[in-house]
Amino acid sequence: MKLLFRFLFIFLITASCGYAQVKQLNIPRVDKMADLPQPLKIIDWHKMSLDFDRTIYDFQAQGAYWPMVWIDSTAKNFNQPVVGMYTAVGDVRQGKNNKGMFHEALASMGSVLGATLAGIDKSDQQGKNYVAMLKNYFNSGTGWNIMMNNTAPEVALLGGGYGRDWWYDVYPNVLFYAIYDKYPDEPDLERLARSIAEKFFKADSILNGNYNYSYFDYGMMKPMVNNICLQPDAAAGHAYVLYSAYKKFGDKRYLQGAMSAMKALESQKVNPTYELLMPFGAYVGARMNVEEGTDFDVQKLLDWTFDGTAICREGWGFLLGKWNNIDISGTVGSTVDHGGYGFLMNTFDAAWPLIPLVKYQPSYATAIGKWMLNAANASRYFYPQYMPKEHQTIPEQMEVTKGVIAYEGISMASTFDDKYLSLKAPVAQGDGPKWVPGKNPEVSQFSVYGSAHVGIFGGIIRPTNVEGILQINLQTTDFFKEKGYPSYLYYNPYDSNRQILIPLKAGEKTDLYNTVTGRFIARNLSGSRKITLPARQSAVIVLVPSKGKISYSGTMLMVNGIIVDYSASNSVH
Repeated sequence: MKLLFRFLFIFLITASCGYAQVKQLNIPRVDKMADLPQPLKIIDWHKMSLDFDRTIYDFQAQGAYWPMVWIDSTAKNFNQPVVGMYTAVGDVRQGKNNKGMFHEALASMGSVLGATLAGIDKSDQQGKNYVAMLKNYFNSGTGWNIMMNNTAPEVALLGGGYGRDWWYDVYPNVLFYAIYDKYPDEPDLERLARSIAEKFFKADSILNGNYNYSYFDYGMMKPMVNNICLQPDAAAGHAYVLYSAYKKFGDKRYLQGAMSAMKALESQKVNPTYELLMPFGAYVGARMNVEEGTDFDVQKLLDWTFDGTAICREGWGFLLGKWNNIDISGTVGSTVDHGGYGFLMNTFDAAWPLIPLVKYQPSYATAIGKWMLNAANASRYFYPQYMPKEHQTIPEQMEVTKGVIAYEGISMASTFDDKYLSLKAPVAQGDGPKWVPGKNPEVSQFSVYGSAHVGIFGGIIRPTNVEGILQINLQTTDFFKEKGYPSYLYYNPYDSNRQILIPLKAGEKTDLYNTVTGRFIARNLSGSRKITLPARQSAVIVLVPSKGKISYSGTMLMVNGIIVDYSASNSVH
C-alpha cells in the first residue's frame, strides 16, 4: 500500500509539472542560443562574489598595482572620507593621482550592491560603513541633487559620462535605489532617495513624453542635445526609479511619472537601446501590468533588449554563437563591433531586472531560464583563469588579478588597431589602454568595475543536483517588492526529463506551487524533495507554508494573504 501511494504521489508531481497552463513565450534571440551550451561549466558565482569583496577591499593588499582601493579625503558633497576603487587595474588617473578624487559610482555602488546580494553587510565591515560612503556621489555641489558617477565635476571629464551622457547619470540612481532597499535605515538615504524621485518626476513632466535627448541637465531642469547619441531608453531608468519610489513612499505622483516614462519608452518607433537600461523597462512593464493593471508591451521591450537592432548604439544587444567552439551566447554588448564585443558588467547587470521579471510574467520562464544558463556559462570566459591562454591578450599578467578580476570584454577580434591581431576568436581583452593612450598599462584591460558587479550573479545563481540546471532566485533583485515566499526558476536544458532536488528547511511543513503550471505539485513536505522537470521546460517553484489559508483577489492566488501567483485560475489543485 505504501509503495502504491508513493507511486501515485510521484505520478501526480510529474503530471503537474508537465501540465503547461501558462503558455511559454519566445524571445527570438534566445531561441538561437544552445539549449545546453558547450563546453559547459558553471563556476561558483557566490564564492567568486565573496572572494572579490574580500580581496578588493583589502587596503593592505600586496603586489604590483595593489591595493585596488584607497581613501579619498576631499569630502565632496558630504563631510566624510569615501573609499575609491580602481576602474581598471593600474589606471593612472586614479589612486593618489588627481587628489584621490577620481573614482566611479559604477564601481563603488556595484561592489556594495553585489556584496550585499551575496550576503555581506557593507554597512559594518571591519569598522567601515561603505554604504554611508556612497552618499558622496550625491551631487549637491552641482545643484543636480541626484547620484552621479563621480563626486565632483573637477575630475568628471577624465572619464565617461557625468553631465553629458544620459545613461551614466541615470544608472547610479538605479543602483542607489537598490542599495537603499537593502539598507533602509541608513541615515540620510531616505532624504536622498526622495530628492532623486522629485528630480526624476519633474524631469519626466518637463520631457512630457519626449525622451529624444542626449542627456538631461537636472540642475537647470532642461533636456540637452550634444554630440552623443539621443538616448530615449533613459525613460526605462526613470520608470524604474520612480516606480521604486512609489512602492517605497506611496506617493502616487511617482506612479504617474513611472507610467508616463514607460509610455514614452514604448512609443518609440525603432529600437532605442543604448546601454544598460532597456531590460529595466521590460521588468517595470511586467510588474506594473500585474500590480497596477497596465498593458505595456513586454514582448516588444524584451525583443529590443535582446535583438541587437539598436540604431543609435548600433547593434547593442545579446551575443550568440560559438567562436572556435567556445560558446559566448548570452553575453551583452555590441553584436557588430569587430564581429561582436560582449562586456562583463553589462552581462551581470542584465540579470538584475530580467530574472525577477519571470515572477510577474512566468510565460517567459523558459526563455529567461535558457538565457541565464547561457550567460552563467559564458561569463566565466571573461576571467583569465577560465579562458584558454591562446584567446587572451595578456595571459602572462594573470596573477595580477588574484583570481577575482576579469577582462572587461570578449571580442570576436582584437579591437586594437595594432595589437593582438593574430589572436583568434574569442579574444578576452579590455579598453583600458585606450583611455589614456601611452600611459595606462596593458593590465588596465582587467576591469575592476565590471568585476565588482559579480554579486548580482552570486546572489541569484545556485547549483542543483543536476549539472546545467540552475536554481535561480527570483526574489534576490526584486527590490521594493511586496512580501513574498521564496521563489525559484529552474530550466531543464536536456532533451529528457531530469529530477531536481528542491532544498527545504527541515522541520517546516512546506507546499510546492509551480506558477508555470498554476498548480500545487506537492503538499505537506517536511524535508527536501525531488521533482521531475520535463525536457527543455521550466518550472517556477514557490515554497508555501503548508495548511495556509488560500484566497483570491482577481486572478491572484494568495496564501495567508501573501501573493503566490499573479495569474492563477480559481481551480488550483
